[in-house]
Amino acid sequence: MNILSKITLTLVSLCWAIPASAVDSYRYMHVNIETPWAIFVFLFGLVFAPMILAVILYWRYAMKKDDDDDDHA
Repeated sequence: MNILSKITLTLVSLCWAIPASAVDSYRYMHVNIETPWAIFVFLFGLVFAPMILAVILYWRYAMKKDDDDDDHA
């Protein structure tokens, strides 16, 4: 490749990269002060939902086990 084609390729790629850089900017993603809270609430539910389910299931089967023990006595 000669020097002119390298310069042309460089300029074309630079012109194409400027709009593509907006994809990674905060302005494009509409990040505001409420975004960290939304992430926190989402992760909070994601972490505690299995724990709440485990407590409910443990409580349900513990009550059922007590009923079975009363029937045999």
